[in-house]
Amino acid sequence: MSFEYLIDPATGPRWKGVLPGKPQPYVLRRGEGEHAKLFGDVFSVLLSGDETENQFGIIVSESPAGDVIPTHSHNATHETFYVLDGKVRLFFEDAEGTKQSQLLSAGDFGFVPAGFAHAYQIVEQARMMGTLSGGFERFFQHMGTPTDSTSLDQPPFIPDFPRMQAAAQQHDMQFMRDFEWPDA
Repeated sequence: MSFEYLIDPATGPRWKGVLPGKPQPYVLRRGEGEHAKLFGDVFSVLLSGDETENQFGIIVSESPAGDVIPTHSHNATHETFYVLDGKVRLFFEDAEGTKQSQLLSAGDFGFVPAGFAHAYQIVEQARMMGTLSGGFERFFQHMGTPTDSTSLDQPPFIPDFPRMQAAAQQHDMQFMRDFEWPDA
């Protein structure tokens, strides 16, 4: 196992300052961005609300197959799920309140508007790209921990409950316990 993911506390992550922090053109190469480890996943911010006047942000996630991400909803955040590789099961309530379960494969796309309960499960190791309402892309950094690598060969980062609660509160989202989905 490599230890490239470790952050030197004295200098912080190597990616610090890679995003311009204001609206201006820039390019990132594959593997670049601001990376955070959360559970077994690595989330990379490619574009933040700072660069879009808080209109939207873009993330990429590298995720191993695993458990269902807990059901939650966002009061003001729209979320997209574009599967680049692998398979992801998206759970969501539709406009009539009916619980849906859809298996997404490479090239498939899902959208969950603000206010709708949803969850997802990585069925087969996956790489996804998501576009989110501006500012929410920082949720993964606030709940996770910085990393300098997009490799999945890192120990998982399991946040404690106060950290999870603080990140959810800061980003106006609610975890919905005891919510059951078809095919979960």
